[in-house]
Amino acid sequence: MSRENNESLQLQEINKLKPVHFADLIRAAQLIFDPATGVSGIYRKVDWKEFGIPDDVTENLKALGQEYRYASPHVSPEIIWSKLTPATRIWFFKNRNDLWQFEEFFPALDED
Repeated sequence: MSRENNESLQLQEINKLKPVHFADLIRAAQLIFDPATGVSGIYRKVDWKEFGIPDDVTENLKALGQEYRYASPHVSPEIIWSKLTPATRIWFFKNRNDLWQFEEFFPALDED
């Protein structure tokens, strides 16, 4: 596949993704980086493969979660897309409608 065709495919894929999908990805990445959601003294060890996330994708999402640890999840989709590895892009595209569930699995520990 030529470089131009590959870029065209990527643009088509990103056009199917909505800003809410990217916000959900950032929030999921923040939780993957820190499943205890920043509560001091609490550490959770999570096997992300049990959630259907391959190790290489987990590492990419941890790095993203660390970078945007305290940021609003509403980061420009183009910026986020550029930071995703090809494997993470594929995983993200396939799981885009289910990412919101991570907040249900790992609710903030300091919420009332």
